[in-house]
Amino acid sequence: MDSSPSRLPLLALAIAAFAIGTTEFVIMGLLPEVAADLHVGIPAAGMLVSGYALGVAVGAPLLAALTAKLERKRALLLLMGLFILGNALCAVAWSYDVLMVARVVAAFCHGSFFGIGAVVAAHLVPANQRARAIALMFAGLTLANVLGVPFGTFLGQWAGWRSTFWAVTALGVVAAMALARFVPALPNLKAPHMATELRVLREPQVLIALGMTVLGFGGVFTVFTYIAPILQEVSHVSPHWTGAVLVLFGLGTTIGNMLGGRLADWKLMPSLMGILVVLALLMAAFAWTMHDTVAAIVTIFVWGIASFATVAPLQSRVVHVAGDAPNLASTLNIAAFNLGNAGGAWLGGAVIAAGYGMPVVSLAGAAVTVAGLVATMASVALERRRPARLAAECI
Repeated sequence: MDSSPSRLPLLALAIAAFAIGTTEFVIMGLLPEVAADLHVGIPAAGMLVSGYALGVAVGAPLLAALTAKLERKRALLLLMGLFILGNALCAVAWSYDVLMVARVVAAFCHGSFFGIGAVVAAHLVPANQRARAIALMFAGLTLANVLGVPFGTFLGQWAGWRSTFWAVTALGVVAAMALARFVPALPNLKAPHMATELRVLREPQVLIALGMTVLGFGGVFTVFTYIAPILQEVSHVSPHWTGAVLVLFGLGTTIGNMLGGRLADWKLMPSLMGILVVLALLMAAFAWTMHDTVAAIVTIFVWGIASFATVAPLQSRVVHVAGDAPNLASTLNIAAFNLGNAGGAWLGGAVIAAGYGMPVVSLAGAAVTVAGLVATMASVALERRRPARLAAECI
């Protein structure tokens, strides 16, 4: 990944990831504004996160099937067009229901884009640098938390939340131009026949890897969906400083993303298990540290590192166990990330609606991540038993 020819398409993919990440995460910083403007409660506004995530989960396999025969660059450009359309519709949404539909439309491109993009990124570099290439593409997603989400939050508070979605629409146009200019045509990288790809779902390790993603990352969104109310109501951070705290979280995610890529290229599964342990402990600790402003801010920064250190390892794992059918598996893993997001947002909202309070939301997130750790340990145990089983079959 040292040569500029390979870096330029990766950077183009990162720009697109930045745009997609901004629209996915910025709604969390604007939940109070959206809820007030559309006359709904915070838990209902939080369902806009679940709606987006479910749109990713449904759209990922659907768009993967519809774009399977397209050359990969053309497929990426088509998906960005759908992204631009969905965000423009968000900007003009006149009701909660219309905004929900618009979020789902924007989400439809998400899973297939990152699924195809991860395969393209891995194809552009040597085998021993693939996790880092995937991490570089996902760096756009983490930088969205550093720049896109805080700027979008500030813009939404200053000029109204609709202005944020107009800005994201413009980002989508810039991303499409970068993809068209820098990503090479890859005619030999067309997805295999869908029936061939679907056979990968018979592999237990692929199914476990998808479960690892749902649970391992789902705990993050149990808490992060409600980060603005937590900061403002429990940590006593003013609304205008909420965006600044999100910048720190975003810096943490950027560090964690690149760290996770390097750890995955070093020792994938041991690194992933260690990251999940740290992540669960941090969310458990946040149930107490959220009551102190300084302690909450420090925890959020470190939590950002641990949260996104999981991304490249989880994506690399599913590509690895999918073998010769990585396209659908990679896309489904993006859907798994967002299924975890949707479930996490729902779980956090359910805890709030039941009156248990924000600290219990953080403990619930920790519990979900522990479940992801158990799934990861099960995958390692299955992998260790497999050689012995194969040897017994050969005797």
